[in-house]
Amino acid sequence: METPLLNKHRAAHAQLAEYHGCLLPEKFSDLQTEYRAAKETLAIFDTNWHAIFSLSGPDRVRYLNAVVSNDIKSVGEAYGTRALLLNPQGHILAELEVYALAEKLLVRTHASVRERTFATLDKYIIMDDVTLEDLTDQLGSFAVEGPQAGTVVAQACGLALKGFSEFANAELPIDGVPCHLVRRSHFGGIGAEIIAPREHLGLLWQSMHARVHAAHGTSIGMATLNALRLEAGIPWFPGDFNDTVIPLEAWLETTHVSFTKGCYTGQEIVERVRSRGHVNRRRVLLTFSGEAAPAPGTKLRVAGAEVGYITSAAVSPASGKAIGMGYVRREHNAAGSVLEFDGGTAIVA
Repeated sequence: METPLLNKHRAAHAQLAEYHGCLLPEKFSDLQTEYRAAKETLAIFDTNWHAIFSLSGPDRVRYLNAVVSNDIKSVGEAYGTRALLLNPQGHILAELEVYALAEKLLVRTHASVRERTFATLDKYIIMDDVTLEDLTDQLGSFAVEGPQAGTVVAQACGLALKGFSEFANAELPIDGVPCHLVRRSHFGGIGAEIIAPREHLGLLWQSMHARVHAAHGTSIGMATLNALRLEAGIPWFPGDFNDTVIPLEAWLETTHVSFTKGCYTGQEIVERVRSRGHVNRRRVLLTFSGEAAPAPGTKLRVAGAEVGYITSAAVSPASGKAIGMGYVRREHNAAGSVLEFDGGTAIVA
């Protein structure tokens, strides 16, 4: 899958690479320049690693609420939430963002699991009056984030981000194009994401990029975004959680799971593990001894015995050290625990 903004990125001489099943810009300039803009002024970046579905029909909320891990019934119109699609064994098949619009639910997942997610959602529509559509080839997206995001968004559409909660959304025109604007943070800052028809996305990117540039911001690639989100402790699907783990192992129970909503696929396993009071391994934040980022999959050891593995890592421009995430057995995942790997040590944050 390629981003619909590919021609814009090539014209900007961006270095490209595959992320999340989509060809995206890895970098536009250098890490320090892009990082400084994101932290001090404003960044604009491509988010077309998503697959986008819609659910319409009178049973859409009841149906999806019975399938995914979070409480969809409590999401009012113009709001949104995150959820997980699990298999009956409680393993994570997909991460979802669910947005309640006037006549439908907009559901975003990752391009790397587009076909499996659509097929799984479709399988559970039995007696429900629900229509599931794949809009991935019709819609695209990009985001702005940083201290000046509110100013630039207000210039573009007159909307004040300050009054919006995370995942709140609005349908409005930007540069004459009907868009969905979502209050969305990808690395802990003030941010917004614009979802729009693919045929207009290039012009929207161009006009928003001009506003960002005027605010002394810049476009950033996935390498910088990866460093920023790791500093903020934000995991990425499928690198940091996927169908090899359950939500409590992935440390997602406070953001993606409701324990009061009732039954959904995989709920019995999730509740059983929660009642037990612990998991045998857990996703943790890590700080590494060297400046080089270890490769995903690198084994973590204590006294020569394997106790976990690294899922993602990058050099933090803030500290100059490599940071990352991984899974570590509960006997060794307390903060301050020192782990070994080929090439250095890791400390659990």
